[in-house]
Amino acid sequence: MDFTTEFKDILSKFKLPAEPVSTEPFGAGHINRTFLVTTKKGRFILQKINTEVFRDPDGLMKNYAAVTDYLAAHGAETVRLVPTKTGETYLKGESCYRLLHFIENTVTYQIAEDAETFRKVGFAFGDFQNRLADFPADTLTETIPHFHDTPKRFRDFLDALGKDTVQRAATCRKEIDFVLSHKNTYSTIADALADGSLPVRVTHNDTKLNNILLDEKTKDPRAVIDLDTVMPGTMLYDFGDSIRFGASTAAEDEQDLSRVHFDLSLFAAYAKGFLSAVKKTITPKEAELLPVGAYMMTVECGMRFLTDYLSGDTYFATKYPEHNLIRARTQFALAEEMERSFELMSRQITEILK
Repeated sequence: MDFTTEFKDILSKFKLPAEPVSTEPFGAGHINRTFLVTTKKGRFILQKINTEVFRDPDGLMKNYAAVTDYLAAHGAETVRLVPTKTGETYLKGESCYRLLHFIENTVTYQIAEDAETFRKVGFAFGDFQNRLADFPADTLTETIPHFHDTPKRFRDFLDALGKDTVQRAATCRKEIDFVLSHKNTYSTIADALADGSLPVRVTHNDTKLNNILLDEKTKDPRAVIDLDTVMPGTMLYDFGDSIRFGASTAAEDEQDLSRVHFDLSLFAAYAKGFLSAVKKTITPKEAELLPVGAYMMTVECGMRFLTDYLSGDTYFATKYPEHNLIRARTQFALAEEMERSFELMSRQITEILK
């Protein structure tokens, strides 16, 4: 898009080193609106924060600044905020904007091209965990409360099932039965956090491949991005969500379930990278429950898709009426294979940590 008066006024409020000359839409994100800003002295990322999703922008940006400052102070390459001219971390108003330095000579991928790339991604997210191991996680705001609270996700599912607002329950009895039959597993991680057997850590909570900037030439990880969901949690969330997304042999909305499988070789590749980074800080209980983390994040995601399907598709964007149901089916197929692979996953983790 051409440079507009709207952006000129917004950008004039930030401490830019030179006048902006252009803006254009950037990236593939679905939550915040993102633009690449070009000046004669460098490039920047302007983001309009989605305050419908992130309803406490002050808490969100406090997290953002604290974590990125800490990472930078401890030698990590990270996204850096450009302050406003009044010294704020973001521009407050009817709409909220933040400005970031653009990290040059990097690329992102939507899917891992091979196991080695997935291993590097595992290392990047493990390194993120490791570098923040001593950060006081309890000082962070929950930017999306109960985001990975699986017991609450189950209660939300039961509520949607009970209401059956759009009369869809009859079309997904098999999926409903799957969720109900696994209800005794949903509190495993929550209970371990509550009793202290799992330490509370700083977690990213959206550990997809495209949230890692890779070096354009070497394809080595440079920085972890998209820090809006950084909150207190457990490393099982981050490990598990990566496995859910990256160790599947098919797309999240693959309609042919015969193509949907849990790839143990990709699991092993990611685990090698992740565990090599956290080897000195991971606890025995965390190592023991990593396979459960993969299962829990997968079944929780499927539960959320099914809940939205039963509610009439009010949260996730859909392209056809059964889209959320198809998504739920792929997640439940993966979760079932993960359950059958617990012993193999545990064996691989033990071997890597030797």
